[in-house]
Amino acid sequence: MQLVYSGKTKDVFALENGNYLLKFKDDVTGKDGVFDPGENSVGLTIEGVGDINLRMTDYFFKKINDAGIYTHFVQANFEDTTMEVKPAKVFGKGLEVICRLRAVGSFFRRYGDYIEEGAKLDSYVETTLKDDAKGDPLITKDGLIALNVMSDKQYEDIKAMTVKITDIVAKEMEARGMELYDIKFEYGFDENGEVMLIDEIASGNMRVYKDGEYIQPMDLAEMFFK
Repeated sequence: MQLVYSGKTKDVFALENGNYLLKFKDDVTGKDGVFDPGENSVGLTIEGVGDINLRMTDYFFKKINDAGIYTHFVQANFEDTTMEVKPAKVFGKGLEVICRLRAVGSFFRRYGDYIEEGAKLDSYVETTLKDDAKGDPLITKDGLIALNVMSDKQYEDIKAMTVKITDIVAKEMEARGMELYDIKFEYGFDENGEVMLIDEIASGNMRVYKDGEYIQPMDLAEMFFK
């Protein structure tokens, strides 16, 4: 295997069959030794976090594939904490898509004059450019099209896919007595320009509550697989 890219939480290797292998690490983002999914740099290492992130990713990607939604997922190998994926190009230099079901976090900080904290939202979808130096700035559909990051159709496909995938995750949390407040996804596209869900779906990519209390990502992973 050839190492293609070494990321904060995963390494990417090229496979002979044209696919790629993602190696999940135990490194997590954070600050001052505290795990924080919102941070943009590695803050600490937590033994076993790569394994639990892969297991949750495997669980959800299989559900999403079964629902007929296009993803890069091929298969996972828990013995070496890796996941085989189809090749995909990212939009621009990377794009994050957030679906919000409750008004919390940065959404409430921006729009708190117009809505109560924790108020329900109707699968509100927003996009941010992956740019650590600029704090992952928000960007509109018109902005993405104007900058030639994606086409109108690709944006609408991403939005529709995001709402469907969020519903799948939310129902899985509800079945376990928990409530999904928001979740972050990444998308790419194949050689034909078709949008596909990429990266991972792990506890650090979502905000989940139980009985009105926020569940820390590592606790969420343990509760999910109880």
